[in-house]
Amino acid sequence: MQQLGFTRSSVQPDHALLTPDTFIRAPLPGISKATAIVHTAPALGAAFTEYTVEFEAGGRVGPAPEAVQRFVYVLEGEVVLEAGRKKHRLKPGGYAYVPADVAHSLASSQPSRAVFIEKPYQELEGVEPPKLFVGDEGKIPGTPLGGDEALQVRVLIPDVMPHDFQVNTMTFAPGASLALVEIHVMEHGLLMLQGGGIYRLNEKWYPVQAGDFIYMAPYCPQWFGALGKTPAKYLLYKDWNRHPLE
Repeated sequence: MQQLGFTRSSVQPDHALLTPDTFIRAPLPGISKATAIVHTAPALGAAFTEYTVEFEAGGRVGPAPEAVQRFVYVLEGEVVLEAGRKKHRLKPGGYAYVPADVAHSLASSQPSRAVFIEKPYQELEGVEPPKLFVGDEGKIPGTPLGGDEALQVRVLIPDVMPHDFQVNTMTFAPGASLALVEIHVMEHGLLMLQGGGIYRLNEKWYPVQAGDFIYMAPYCPQWFGALGKTPAKYLLYKDWNRHPLE
């Protein structure tokens, strides 16, 4: 319900907070019986695109655009990735990486939701491009960030040179926070998966909660602290393993 024009959403020169009350659903080419919520794209200044697909029963998503790699993380329901003769069933927390120009599709026989991250692949001389793989976040052990057991990181994209981006989940115990205000050349796409807290973006402070999306441009000052009685968790994208001049 519209509350006299109020929203927590905010779009600034170096960051954006987009909350579910402002999400607009739209069709995209190659998608049938499903709709997309585009969270960030080059139109916002990002070098990647991130969107959520809401599948109806029988919904389907075709391959990514030419020369574009894709990462998919399932939020609800079940999504089947078909590539060649192989099918992979992805349930909540399941994910897949599909290299650029690999023929594939994703479909669901039930109402489902999944996050899609897409980025043109940056080749690196002497390095073979990565292969398709699938995984389950629930089977990945957490690693304390900076030795802080209250902040656990799970690496979903292997930190190896063939990959030019990384996707992690970060889980904060109630009251846990980043140890410093980060400022760096990488850009971020962040989807809050559970819980909430306070996010500092540049000189602004925002209350955030599950369902919110944040875009952070390069060199945007950033910090997060978890609030409440349950852990806060988010899915985080960043460009990685490539020289800034490339």
